[in-house]
Amino acid sequence: MINAKINGIDIQVEPGTSILQAAHKAQVKIPTLCYHPDLPPTAACGICVVKVKNAPNMMRACTTPITEGMEITTQDAEIVQIRRSVLEMILSNHPNECLNCLRNGECELQSLAEDFGIFRTRLPKIITNVKSDASTKSIVLDPKKCIRCGRCTVVCQEKQNVWALSMKYRGLHSVVSPAGDIELADSPCVRCGQCSAHCPVGAIYEYNQTEEVWKALMDPEMHCIVQIAPAVRVTVGESFGFAPGQNLTGKLYAALRRMGFKKVFDTNFGADVTIMEEASEFVDRFCNSNGPIPLITTCCPAWVDFMEKFESDMIDHFSSCKSPQAIVGALTKSYYAEKMGVPAEKIFMVSIMPCTAKKFEIVRAKEMFASGHQDIDVSITTRELARMLMQAGIEFPQLPEEEADSPLGQYTGAGTIFGETGGVMEAALRTAGYLLTDENSEDLEFDDLHTLDGVKEMVVNVAGNDIKICVAHGLKNVEDVIDRVRAAKVAGEDPPWHFIEVMACPGGCVGGGGQFWGVTDDIRKERSKGLTQDDRNAEIRRSHENPDVQKLYKDFIGKPLSDKAHKLFHTHYVPRSQYKR
Repeated sequence: MINAKINGIDIQVEPGTSILQAAHKAQVKIPTLCYHPDLPPTAACGICVVKVKNAPNMMRACTTPITEGMEITTQDAEIVQIRRSVLEMILSNHPNECLNCLRNGECELQSLAEDFGIFRTRLPKIITNVKSDASTKSIVLDPKKCIRCGRCTVVCQEKQNVWALSMKYRGLHSVVSPAGDIELADSPCVRCGQCSAHCPVGAIYEYNQTEEVWKALMDPEMHCIVQIAPAVRVTVGESFGFAPGQNLTGKLYAALRRMGFKKVFDTNFGADVTIMEEASEFVDRFCNSNGPIPLITTCCPAWVDFMEKFESDMIDHFSSCKSPQAIVGALTKSYYAEKMGVPAEKIFMVSIMPCTAKKFEIVRAKEMFASGHQDIDVSITTRELARMLMQAGIEFPQLPEEEADSPLGQYTGAGTIFGETGGVMEAALRTAGYLLTDENSEDLEFDDLHTLDGVKEMVVNVAGNDIKICVAHGLKNVEDVIDRVRAAKVAGEDPPWHFIEVMACPGGCVGGGGQFWGVTDDIRKERSKGLTQDDRNAEIRRSHENPDVQKLYKDFIGKPLSDKAHKLFHTHYVPRSQYKR
């Protein structure tokens, strides 16, 4: 251990600990703008400067490691003045649009300016005149608000390995942009939204569609229906003072009815249907060699986009099953419409997702119009939902608990854990065992799959068969997994795994690009715990035991992988080789 002092306080830290990390352990706050615990430090902003005894210059706390005997001062008049000056320089190059900005009240720059009492600046305004880019219809890039912290480029390049964003030009004129002066939609961007989740200001945010939803809700001719994703129920409360991970499913149902939705369905139901199809697909490949192994899951639209652009040689390994969101949309405008006698063209289906890429998914292929209409009309993020609840004047914490509507609202514990890394695999294994033997396995829980390790591998014995599985989250980790699969194919070796679960965002959907800002691994863990606990408390924990799913197949679909199932629940993929590395 290394011994040092921060503001006269004795501390002991492990070698390699930065001054910023050590200060946090000593309950000393050092302000930052470019630093994020998910990312390697860049020292881009200069706000975290501190003094070190006998050092000729001030040090940046985020990148300076603690050394033996170091004596650090984090706060004095000179340091405060330097930090104020840095903030004033940043503000001089930042538009005064706080009232019109989606980050108003949740902006890290705004908060620091308030902390330092900067209500006016002495420096002239020099605003970079660059137009915003909403071409992806999933995220919006507003470069004039960029503070050049570098978080978005680091997460896009180093964590996701997408390389859609870079810093263009130098000095005051530098802006974040796709390379080559192209629009974001023409770049390698996969719409995962991790850039927006890590941006400290309003330079990158979700494509806001709340007005479209309000317009539909106010139209007496429209039959408005909503579905909520698994991860939304354990995150929406953060905007209303609840702790991360607190499950607010019942309150959410109540709130959505008060907003004017005629029916409230649950994406977890679609997750149970996904398992029926995907587990059947896996068993068919594993037992009958009806398709290549490994089978790779496809619930994540950012991963599907990434695969079509960069890993198109793996298309044959992809499950053709749609995501739970898409399945509920297709069933709403077919099964529900037929059952209730509501014309499909009068149904306006809204999905509430933790993900910006879901906005892309609802129009990505002709199969997303399986009902004969666009199956989902609008997909909004958790952040958009929170704003709508506030606009509606709903006192969310005081709402009673209510239930979802039939026939697409009942779900099992397996459907809930789709929102966390490892959850899809665990849910699939529960049903795959039944499909192999007509008996339920006693193994319901695979705790090692729910950690935040980037790649998780294990061998599971299902009905006497050793199934090698892999779970990966974060696209850089996923790419490493795919490289291993490809290498085995080239070498003519057996695949390293039989079944692979993939999520583009760190932690899975609990860390999605449409979730609230400021996420860390500690918050991801709490959100995941909320979903895991909901599964553990569930009366029914296997997808194939969901009574409404059983009724759906008996009355409407027939059996998994049937012709009707393929029409409503399955899709296909198209290589886009111009992005091949």
